[in-house]
Amino acid sequence: MKKVAVIMGSDSDFPVVKSAITELKAFGIPFEAHVMSAHRTPAIASEFAASAAENGFGVIICAAGMAAHLAGVIAGHTTLPVIGIPMKSAALEGMDALLATVMMPPGVPVATVGIGGAANAALLAAQILAVSEPELAEKLKARKQSMIEGVQKKDAALQEQLAAL
Repeated sequence: MKKVAVIMGSDSDFPVVKSAITELKAFGIPFEAHVMSAHRTPAIASEFAASAAENGFGVIICAAGMAAHLAGVIAGHTTLPVIGIPMKSAALEGMDALLATVMMPPGVPVATVGIGGAANAALLAAQILAVSEPELAEKLKARKQSMIEGVQKKDAALQEQLAAL
């Protein structure tokens, strides 16, 4: 199975990004996590992206806050799918990061999850890899079924409460 790269613009992003790593581990997806900056280490980020496919990666997840454009820089140097996680910041509550991540020019797509949506980024990476990994696809189907059952249990409990009124 291809690996997923999880790239953070700063180590301060790790508390949020940790949920992506937890999801990748739960699905048995191999991964590497690194700190790289689009602005402070642009050559390192560019080289990583340019060689990611030949180094066994299938998807790259990038987390960055403010208007830092890590996902865009990575996407500009690879043909692999790139998923951006806009990080919440004090100044604009993450809207700057969301807009910087989602507003890519034609020819340089970045899939973007919600602000701080690291778990969804990992699930999207799993879905991308599952296109060619039937075992992973089955794990994703089982997760969806578990979610359905959880909602059905909550609805049943609600119906009991309503009947008691």
